[in-house]
Amino acid sequence: MTATGTTLAIGTTLDTGATLVTGATGTTGGRTAAQLIAAGHRVKAASRRGTPVLGAAPARFDWYDPATHGAALDGVDRLYLVPPVGDSDPAAVMLPFLQQARAAGVRRAVLLSSSAIPEGGPAVGVVHQALPGLFDEWAVLRPSWFMQNFTGSHAHAVSIRESGTLLTATGNGRVGFVDADDIAAVAVRALTDDRAPDTDLILTGPEALSYDDISAIMTEVSGRQVVHRALTYDQMCAHLAAQVPPEFAAMLAGMDRAIAQGTEDRTTDAVQRLTGRPPHSFRLVAERERTSAQ
Repeated sequence: MTATGTTLAIGTTLDTGATLVTGATGTTGGRTAAQLIAAGHRVKAASRRGTPVLGAAPARFDWYDPATHGAALDGVDRLYLVPPVGDSDPAAVMLPFLQQARAAGVRRAVLLSSSAIPEGGPAVGVVHQALPGLFDEWAVLRPSWFMQNFTGSHAHAVSIRESGTLLTATGNGRVGFVDADDIAAVAVRALTDDRAPDTDLILTGPEALSYDDISAIMTEVSGRQVVHRALTYDQMCAHLAAQVPPEFAAMLAGMDRAIAQGTEDRTTDAVQRLTGRPPHSFRLVAERERTSAQ
């Protein structure tokens, strides 16, 4: 089903067992763990170093180290899955773990994917396709580009801080940028509602914005000029290849080109339906994160 295909009852939650949150120190994992804890749910916070998270039981977990998997799954009945970063074939390590999780009694899994990757598509799309066959209760979150790309440690945010520029090959293409807090809020509902979504959910903010729009809002909020420099696909490849391997640079530049062609020019009502409130606007997030950084 699409992101608009399932309506869930707001406010109906399960008395849950422990939730294993992978990537619990990351952008969505950290927020999901915090929101679960705040709502009174038991959490095992999984990270490669087993970093303590207030209110959660720490768990050392490495996708590439199966020796860490059994202990991480102990006492768990649901999973929040953040794929290994930068792996072009995450299914190779994720599917054996998910089979182990099912055998250990896990009954619900919520996978973080991307609006740009369909079921059965490349990389995490393979895991998406396999998930319904592994768990009776499941959801795949397919968020659009994160609003935090412009305020956190992403290359765009660094470029804004260092030179006041945004470099993309997106042209005038628009994106339904989404707040990571909203992704986490949907993840919490998908993990704890009495009925699992059992579908994929395309998550966006309330409006589709171009990178020129983003630059204008960042200029107004920060009081410092931010300019979007539109590059060609080849120029973007060359720019990125100075920082990442050429194949990965070509993939990232290709995603920009797809935006220019309109593939991300959409909004959905998934955040509203799952959480009972509208998604946050980019201006609100930019103002909020600027204030919290001061």
